[in-house]
Amino acid sequence: MIRVWGLHRARQRVSAGASPVLTARPMSRPSGRAPGALRTVSIQPGVARHAEGSCVIRMGLTEVLCTASVEGKVPPFLRGQGQGWVTAEYGMLPRATHTRGDREAARGKQSGRTQEIQRLIGRSLRAVTDLKAMGEMTITLDCDVLTADGGTRCASITGAWVALHLAFEHCKRMNIITRNPLKDQVAAISCGIYQGVPVLDLDYDEDSKADADANFVLTASGGIVEIQGTAEGAPFTEADLQALMGHAREGTAALFAKQRLAVDK
Repeated sequence: MIRVWGLHRARQRVSAGASPVLTARPMSRPSGRAPGALRTVSIQPGVARHAEGSCVIRMGLTEVLCTASVEGKVPPFLRGQGQGWVTAEYGMLPRATHTRGDREAARGKQSGRTQEIQRLIGRSLRAVTDLKAMGEMTITLDCDVLTADGGTRCASITGAWVALHLAFEHCKRMNIITRNPLKDQVAAISCGIYQGVPVLDLDYDEDSKADADANFVLTASGGIVEIQGTAEGAPFTEADLQALMGHAREGTAALFAKQRLAVDK
């Protein structure tokens, strides 16, 4: 196992006005990755025969099928306004996790987590889409988790961008639109503080034991769509947040390159 040395903020009380004590301690990630290393990432486009755009994204053991479906109508609140809509749905297959989970359809309602994630995916894609350039159409991104090992919402956003791009290119070939309405790339990555050290791209083992975890939704031009961050125990500092942001910038830069490679195939 590779061992990495990092700075650990001692969990101890300090007298008023004193600086927190920083001590060096060994940190070993379960995967053996360095703190700023992504898991192995691949994006396979065109996997769903009937969808206008699709891909399977794999980040380590996490796998998500993303499809984009085009409909020639918009929600009632947008009718007659000459613009389109991008929305998303998210779900996990029963055996995406270690033990079988009930299908939400069988329970008769979606969980709060599912609703939160699919709204996040939709917001993220709309942030980089010129809705006016779409005309009156709706594209629904379906993100179905095949295997969950941490970071499923982030993988869904990153893969959904590829599926959406391919769907717009299909619409261009069909002369439905004259240009691709995507204005920028968007991708997402998780970061966290594990054993006192800021790390990139948490897998399940790390996420379940992290001192803090955050999801960063960023654009290729440097914009921030959303940051979700939570301390699981002691509060983290602004310096910690800046360190996580640095990891997120580097991680999403690699994801943007993977996206470009996928849509250029």
